This record gives sequence, structure tokens and C-alpha cells, in this order.
Amino acid sequence: MLRPWRSALSSIGTWRHFTSVHSPVVLRSYQESCLQACVDALERGSTRIGVSLPTGAGKTTVFISLLARLSSPPQAPDATRTLVIVSSVELARQTAEQARRLFPQWTVEIEQGKHHASGLADLTIGTVQTLTRSQRLDKFRAQYLKAVIVDEAHHAAAPSYRHILSHFDTAIKNPDKAFEPPELTHHVPILGFSATFSRHDGLSLGSVFEEIVYHKDFLEMIKDEWLCRVLFTTVRADIDLSGVTVNSSSGDFNPTSLGHVINTQPVNELIVRTWLDKGEDRKATLVFCVNLAHVAALTAAFRDAGVDAQYLHSKTPAGERRALIESFKAEEFPVLVNCAVLTEGADIPNIDCVIVARPTRSRNLFAQMIGRGMRLSPATGKKDCRIIDFVDSEERVAGVVSMPTLFGLDPSELTDDETIESLAERRAALVERAAGETELLTPSVTGNIPMPKSVTYIDHDDPFVLEDQGSGDPSLWKLTQNAWVSCGGGAMFIAHYTAPTLAKPTAWILKISPYRKSKKILTAATLTDAIRGCDTYAQKEVFPGGVSRGLSRNARWRWEPATESQKKFVLKAWKGRKVVTASNGLGKAIPATEEGLRTLKKGAAANLITRLKHGALKRYEKKRKAQVRSILATEKEARRKAREDVKVGQLAS
Repeated sequence: MLRPWRSALSSIGTWRHFTSVHSPVVLRSYQESCLQACVDALERGSTRIGVSLPTGAGKTTVFISLLARLSSPPQAPDATRTLVIVSSVELARQTAEQARRLFPQWTVEIEQGKHHASGLADLTIGTVQTLTRSQRLDKFRAQYLKAVIVDEAHHAAAPSYRHILSHFDTAIKNPDKAFEPPELTHHVPILGFSATFSRHDGLSLGSVFEEIVYHKDFLEMIKDEWLCRVLFTTVRADIDLSGVTVNSSSGDFNPTSLGHVINTQPVNELIVRTWLDKGEDRKATLVFCVNLAHVAALTAAFRDAGVDAQYLHSKTPAGERRALIESFKAEEFPVLVNCAVLTEGADIPNIDCVIVARPTRSRNLFAQMIGRGMRLSPATGKKDCRIIDFVDSEERVAGVVSMPTLFGLDPSELTDDETIESLAERRAALVERAAGETELLTPSVTGNIPMPKSVTYIDHDDPFVLEDQGSGDPSLWKLTQNAWVSCGGGAMFIAHYTAPTLAKPTAWILKISPYRKSKKILTAATLTDAIRGCDTYAQKEVFPGGVSRGLSRNARWRWEPATESQKKFVLKAWKGRKVVTASNGLGKAIPATEEGLRTLKKGAAANLITRLKHGALKRYEKKRKAQVRSILATEKEARRKAREDVKVGQLAS
């Protein structure tokens, strides 16, 4: 493994700050730790590394400082330039301005749209949209690059990013199958920086980066006072998210479907009233909406209340967008409403109130939204930031993220003006209480009793489970001695009796039914009442006297070998069934075997045939499929949440 940076970086740890023409830049302690983690990884031979820093942590300052500390590798002395890939023109402009402030001696250029870089600058910032064009990308040759930075690196696994990055590292697969990897003179370090180092769509960031070398969570940053103090207001709104569709790849709500529930006059008026009550004294409030229609409607609701609210969205012209943001920074109006524009890369330190009017199931998106207000800004007199979000109080959907849920708390139990400290205290108390309850509920066990390695569940809804003579419901044995069977169904019990009129051979010859029209006997609210009523009717009206003994599950005929026609019917249905089993094995039935069905007794065979003829198998398979769907959905949700859990270490490729 090549290690070209070892000699160049051997004394990096002693560098504490840089001095520019304007003023010294002193790095924070965690920023220094982050830089050292990057240096250590490069010295180990890693060339594709990721850094996870929350919004407001100064990741632009960190990666620009890192670039200043990197020297050209010995085998490529001409590799003195760097390329930074960003996702928007705003980020390109902000990065260029920061680089010029920190290192005015550098030549800094932008490659975006009408801005054409020479390809010869010390630092070039290019947008991913522009760099995907071959004629724009070709001017940046790997042989002259000492590093490539990917800002908002959680996007890096997307085909557009891999199309660019594969030109600088052959280990990154280009989405174009006809692409021919270049011959490289040296390993170009590819360094990814993001506040949310994970993807919702399941694409593996390991296809681009080898490892995450540093991670700091925004909750840690607030606790350590690197981000501003935060006050939380969670509003229980009368909204029902249960009918909102979810994107199958991201796991988050579909904006159009979500908009139908959120973008309503009552909800918009509630948002405005909440701000008038809790945020009117704030200087700069940023509002996140669901979609463009919601932006327009909510802005109108603020204006109807006499609030000077402005808005921007993806279709706002660049010049107008820039002017709006500058006016907002200057506090010329108090409320800025947006949709998916200021989620990433917006550097507006004076924001002291954030309204999340867009429920989300993504922890990363939620962190990005509230992170816009967490930057320190003592120059503007900012002391704290109020976060206002809205939760569903009636039919809350699993996975919806709010500040309380980040701590594993129920939003309905919280009061107003919660802080990170109060939420942490509530969480600690909850954990302590749960531990105490678990201790009380755990029985004392003595002796060397081995834990069971597996548990098998008997699902009596399966018509091919032979327990209790295949009756389908073990509770029937407690209610009656007669051989009733369960075929499944609803909670209301309706009994019918179909009396025979002809012998079956005669009916077959005449080509008519051997039975009369079905007659309703009773309706019962409970199984017990239904069984008792049917027992009475059978013994008095159908089989009076001693004949009724033949109905008993202990009747002699039931223990005789099944007839060939019975076995043939049961085996045919058994071999043709669709076996549905859950992925985790829970609820799995003890299945009947072919040999077991061949040795059936008449009674059990009669029970199975009755249940099969009355739709028990179809209902069972429908139920099992629903169970499997539920389990798979739960597992998918667990994987989605696991992707949002960022940890230092190797990434799965």
C-alpha cells in the first residue's frame, strides 16, 4: 500500500492555527481531532475516507484546513491542486469565499454553469451537475490533484457522483459500463464531509468511501456548547398521518401525499398561531414546508396574520434567492418559508427559530432542518434557538421523528420549553424506571437450567395442523365434547344447518343437490354461546336420542382409519398448498407430513376436509401473507433506521 503522505505530514500534529493576511484562524479542539483522524487514516494507507460533522460544526473550515496541510506525493510533484465537489451553486460560492478568507494567497475558481474555471487554480469548487459533463470534467486531471473533497458526501454513492469520482480512483465503479478507468500516477485521496453521513435509499456509501474516520453528533455539540442552546416546543396537532404514503426507497413520506394532510387551512393557521405565541419575539425564523403549494399557502397564512413572511423554493431564480437570503441575514423580515432549498449548505447564523412544518421519518433530514438554527452567532446577539415541530396526537405513525423521539421519549408527555438537558434527564429517568420494572418482573431462577435455543409455535389456523384432531381451535375442547371445527371468520358467530334430502348417489343420477336450502339457526356474540346453541339444536332436532353420540370427538368411528377417498382429498390439497413462512420463523406451524396424512383417522380427516371445503386454507394463507408483509416491513424499517446510525469504522462495500 502506498503511503506518500507520511513524510509530508509527520509534523502536522504541532500545527495549532493558520495565519492569513486578515486574522488568525484558531481551530476548535474537535476540529483539530478531526484533522488528526484524517491524517492518521491517510498515513495508514486509506485514500477514501469520510468525516461526519453536524451542521454548524465548521466542516468547510475543516476540509480547507486539511487541504492546506496536504503536500504533493513524492511520485507526483506536480499534484498541487485540489477539487471540491458540491451539490449547489450556494455551496460553491460559500466554499470559495471561505477559502479566500482563510488563504488569500490561493487562486480559487468556480466551475458551475456560466462560471468556467481554468483547471489550473490551487482550489477549484465545482457543482456535481456541471462536472458530470465530460468537457467540464476533462480539465481536471488526476495527475495534478493532491486531493478531491466531496461536500455533502452522503450523496456520493449516487451515479452522478460516481461518474465523476471514478476518474480519480479506479476502485470507484463508474455507472457507465463502457467507461475505461484512467491510468493514475498516484492515489488521489477522496475525502467526504457530511452532516448526515448515511443514505435513505440503501445505496452503499461503501462503494465510494472505505471508512468513516471521525464522527460527532449534533447532540454532543450542543452539550459541549459548540452549538447554541436550544428550546423545544412540540405541538400536538390534529393531523392523521396514517393514510400518508411512504416512499419505498427512502422510507420517508411522499411529499404530495403528505401535503394533502399538512397543507390545510386549520394546520397552517395552527402553525401561524404557534409562532405568534412562541416565536414572535424571534429575529429570524426559518420554516420548512412539504412542497411548493404548501410554501405558497403557509406564506399567505403568515401574511394574513400581519407577518412579513417571504419565501423561496427550487424554482426561485438564483439572483432573487441570493438577495432574499442576504435580506434575511440582515433581519429585514422575520420569517423565511422554504421547501427543500435551505436543508443543506445554508449558512445563516442569525436564525434563532426553526419551524418544522414538514413531518419526516428521516432522522437525518430532521437533523438537517433543525441544524439550520444551531450555529453560534454572538455578533447578532443570538442566545438560543427555538425549535417548533408538530406531531400527530391521535394516530401517530411509527417512525415519525421529533426532538422527543431522538431521546426515545413520547412527545405527548413533554412540556413546553424543553432543553437538551431536560430531555436527557427524562430519558435517564425512563431508562432507570424501566430497569427497575424489569428487575421486579424477572423471576429468580436457581439451578443449572439451560436456556431454550428455539421455540416452535402451533398455529391452529393452519388447516394442516393435526393437533386436537385438526379442529383448528383448542378452545373448542373446553366448550364441548362434540367434534366442532373452526374454519376461521369474524367476531360474530352465525350458525346454519343444511339438511339432506336425498342419498348422494340418487342426487348424482338426478343431477340435483342432495341438500335442502341452508337454514339459519342462530346468531351469537361469543363462541361459547354459539357452541351451546348448536349443541342443543343438533341433539334435539338433527340427531335426537342416542344417535347424537356419533357427534362426539370420542365417537368410535372417528378412530377408525380414514378411507382412501378421504386421504386422497386431503393429500391433494396438502401437496397443492402455497406454503408461506415468516422470515424470522415466529408463528411457524408444526406442519403435517405426507406420512402423517396417510395414517389419518376418520375423525381428523373429516375435520380437515370440512375446514378445507369451507375456505380455511384460503383464509389462513391470506393471514400468513399479511404476517410476512408486516415482519418484512418491520425489518425494512429497522434497516432504514440502522442506516442513519453513523459510526467510526469501516464501511460495507
